[in-house]
Amino acid sequence: MALLFTGCGPQAGPTTTASPSPTVTSAATGTTTAVPTATVSPSATGTAPASAAWTSYTTADGKLTFEHPTAWSVRDPAGELPEGGGAFAEVTNQAGKPLATLRTNMATGSTCLERFPYEVLESEELPLLAQGGPAPWFVFETRGNDAAAGPANTPAAAYGIAWAAPTGDSACAIFHFFTWPPTAAMFGAFYNPENNVTPGAESLPYLEQAKKYAATPEYQDIKRMITSLRPAG
Repeated sequence: MALLFTGCGPQAGPTTTASPSPTVTSAATGTTTAVPTATVSPSATGTAPASAAWTSYTTADGKLTFEHPTAWSVRDPAGELPEGGGAFAEVTNQAGKPLATLRTNMATGSTCLERFPYEVLESEELPLLAQGGPAPWFVFETRGNDAAAGPANTPAAAYGIAWAAPTGDSACAIFHFFTWPPTAAMFGAFYNPENNVTPGAESLPYLEQAKKYAATPEYQDIKRMITSLRPAG
């Protein structure tokens, strides 16, 4: 492993815990508000539409809001909260497959022991999440290539919010988090072919599957959801 994580929870690998409900659900203290959309957003390929009906969700602690397709579900809290509270919400698709986890009040720590070739498939700055300094970024990135393997025993592709997109010739292992009171937060997931279904890519190597996934309507919905994250109110 190239990074030592402290208190990272689900960021250590793909989660397999899923909400059994195919409908939008939330804790009693959370809020869900319908957000009508007039048009269907195209996918990255322009050949299939992304979800047309969306709703907004405010975390049970009332701190953050994001949008998601109405056919998806939110489980909040999705597990035990850290001391001092925070948010812990898991988003699943119609089949109950986990697509992203939002956590705040994280204890984070990392040591870059090894660097790897990388590719940034997409990135977007998120100014609404800036905390008195540079804004974090949405990033879908990979580690390793045909000539050099990625981190051992660690998924080598992930989408989520990070302090910045990597630059230079190599990068540390993927560790997505961003500054958010009182410590740090995460919203994303490792790419997992068992959860992130990529039609026509089953026989391809993992990294090729991840690249093809970036052109699917589901991924476009995930990106829209994560990049919609903002302070509540």
